[in-house]
Amino acid sequence: MKTRITIKIMFAVFILSAMGLLPVHTSFAATAKEIDVSADVALDRFGREVNGAQEFLKAAKGILIIPNVVQAGFIVGGEYGEGALRIDGKTVVYYNIVAGSLGLQIGAQRKDIILLFIDEAALKKFRTSDNWQAGVDGTVTVVNVGAEGSVDTTKINQPIVGFVFGQKGIMAGATIEGAKITKLKK
Repeated sequence: MKTRITIKIMFAVFILSAMGLLPVHTSFAATAKEIDVSADVALDRFGREVNGAQEFLKAAKGILIIPNVVQAGFIVGGEYGEGALRIDGKTVVYYNIVAGSLGLQIGAQRKDIILLFIDEAALKKFRTSDNWQAGVDGTVTVVNVGAEGSVDTTKINQPIVGFVFGQKGIMAGATIEGAKITKLKK
């Protein structure tokens, strides 16, 4: 299973490199400091670009910020990114997100993903899981932030709310359903 995921990630890197979206020298082993800096930038951009973001951030018991998630596919697709879980504004642990897909798809993109844990029980379940899978271990309401960039916070009342924003490149769909999120040892 791990070999298939690694092959998919390597394929995604190849596609992105070929399309010029990812430098060839990119490494997936970011340091804790690099992850924190990228998470700061993504969180700042989220607050500036998404109307209503501040209300969600204030309500969140924990925030998982996964900036610069790389997604690519041509029939077989893959996705990878590294991020930080923050509680009370401090990073408590690092995670990665890995997903694979098979089907009619072509393209590549970079995107930022933010998961807001509104419910304390959902956050606790996430933190105690070794390999948390969106849609299996927790239902995530995903908000794809488009050109309008606004969110009606009164219409979303779920324990986990996910935001996909800052897409660069061309790839259809914005989902984290089925993606595995795993703790990193940093």
